[in-house]
Amino acid sequence: MTLQMSPTVRTNPVSSLTAAEITAASKLLHEAGHVSEKTRFAYVGLDEPAKAEVLAALAGGPTPARCVRALLLDTATGAGLDTLVDLTAGTVTVKAVDGSRGQLPILVEEFEAIDPIVQADPAWAAALEKRGYAVTDVVTAPLSPGYYENPGEEGKRIIRVFPFGFTDPTDHPWAHPIDGLCAYVDIIAGEVIELIDNEVLPVPAKPSQFHLDKGRPAPLEGLKPIEITQPEGPSFQVDGDAVTWANWSFSLGFDAREGLVLHNLAYSDPDKDGEVRPVVYRASIAEMVVPYADPSPTRFWQNYFDTGEYIFGRFANSLKLGCDCLGEIRYFDATLADEFGNPQIIPNAICMHEEDFGTLWKHTDLFVEGVSEVRRQRRLVISFFTTVGNYDYGFYWYLYLDGKIECEAKLTGILFPSSYKGMEEWPYATEVAPGVGAPFHQHLFSARLDMMVDGVSNAVEEVEAVRLPVSETNPYGNAFTYSSTRLASEAEGARSADSALGRTWHVVSTERTNAYGRPTGYALHAEQNPTLLADPSSSIAARAGFTTKELFVTAYSPSERYPAGDLVNQNPGGDGLPAYMAADRPLDGADVVLWHTFGLTHFPRPEDWPVMPVDYAGFKLVPYGFFDRNPTLNVPASAAVHCAPSAEASSGDACCHHEG
Repeated sequence: MTLQMSPTVRTNPVSSLTAAEITAASKLLHEAGHVSEKTRFAYVGLDEPAKAEVLAALAGGPTPARCVRALLLDTATGAGLDTLVDLTAGTVTVKAVDGSRGQLPILVEEFEAIDPIVQADPAWAAALEKRGYAVTDVVTAPLSPGYYENPGEEGKRIIRVFPFGFTDPTDHPWAHPIDGLCAYVDIIAGEVIELIDNEVLPVPAKPSQFHLDKGRPAPLEGLKPIEITQPEGPSFQVDGDAVTWANWSFSLGFDAREGLVLHNLAYSDPDKDGEVRPVVYRASIAEMVVPYADPSPTRFWQNYFDTGEYIFGRFANSLKLGCDCLGEIRYFDATLADEFGNPQIIPNAICMHEEDFGTLWKHTDLFVEGVSEVRRQRRLVISFFTTVGNYDYGFYWYLYLDGKIECEAKLTGILFPSSYKGMEEWPYATEVAPGVGAPFHQHLFSARLDMMVDGVSNAVEEVEAVRLPVSETNPYGNAFTYSSTRLASEAEGARSADSALGRTWHVVSTERTNAYGRPTGYALHAEQNPTLLADPSSSIAARAGFTTKELFVTAYSPSERYPAGDLVNQNPGGDGLPAYMAADRPLDGADVVLWHTFGLTHFPRPEDWPVMPVDYAGFKLVPYGFFDRNPTLNVPASAAVHCAPSAEASSGDACCHHEG
């Protein structure tokens, strides 16, 4: 069963832009003379009010102005404008973009213009011909260029291009990389400014038709249907973009750059007469980057910021019942702007549903006769999927009955291929099909977690295990404890994980304690995977400073939204977190923001080809002293509809509850 809604009813000051607001902003920009027939809208999104203004409005105070940020590109000159449209006042503020500090995000229109440009270049045609291809037998992968101070690229909008053989429309071109060849394109001038043609390599010939019956084994037999039913409907309630479920409440939104955004996550404490206690003010995936390990002259520059360079929210999939989401589903449409400033709707961009998640808690007592209790865990799932070129990414936020919050990235799609040279000659790729190499790479995400644990006065403590030596107080050597170090300022805010010590970071209230006199708090549990593996002197290390540590902690500022800076495309580096933290603002008792880096280091395997089974990366926020006891003691026992333990035990709750 599906329920359909569009988030058009504004229930709070940070609700996503409506189609009417996008239209109004575009109209004001036209009337102000900032839009011509050559102007394209590279990004349009809500310019969120400051947190204090939003919280005051939610408490009954004045409503902040609704403002729209629009990045405008003149496709005739390459000039960019960073505009702010105040819909409430009807005013427009404009700032010219400094192209030396980064270009506007890449347009879909620019990607689509690449094929005619390279096909008209004689050197490109000649390079393909000596590899046995005509320009019409090739498709291209246009890609963001990185930043390398190449002569002739200063201030220009550059796209780098790889060719792939495409002579059969039923065959995926990714299986046929034409390696050793790369074109550098000035997209505004519409010309190839440099051609890297350093090596003629064999083009893999084996087709990839996994989407066709002939490309797959015989269908797997014996899988019985799994049907998820909730006869009484889902347990969540929706009012506009506001959601309540179990003890949780929050609002959801969608941004063209960040995708799914959650606001004002709060938990109604059953032991505090239902007091609604804030946990997270805003949560999103603020950036991600995919750095590749192939150092060849044609591939060394491959580092893609899918959020900042490509604006990956605009590529969100329209999700399908039974395929992407299963059960009692509530879908939400996403309202974005197209490149002409007109509203466009992505149907079913967000999926929300409940999942059973096994055992919540269980105990069979040894002393109190006949006591055997078990409760079922369940979670609320809010998700979206986006496709950026060859890769598909799902982002899933989970809320649990016991107060845990989890974020999980699901990675699938098709590996970006190369021509395989052999491990001894070129130890930077795996052979995944005859002659097809899959270069090693990483997927590194930055979750921006604007915390609000029992209010905006928080601190961050680094907590880790401590081994204790044999001593007078530890004569048998079995003792261990933990240490807790509070971060004083942003100079201490860049932190590394340590799995050997079980290191976690606790966001604690500096104004509230629990029943035991300890600060209430939530702990960030990282997965402890590698951070950026590129050399610290590399271009990508400068541009993606957020990937060099697992955690950065800053004091809140409304203008600090993106860990690699506002303009990521062709940015030389140094913007974002390094600039934010240079002020060395105090963190103890501050309104703190966590920037958590998580992800995967991918040494591809043959099983990842021709389409990759989902791999996972994520993190958890876990209550630690936030509650005075287990907050799920009031979860009712489940009826044993299909799980009676024996023929004799057939009562409705025999599976989950028994008292002698």
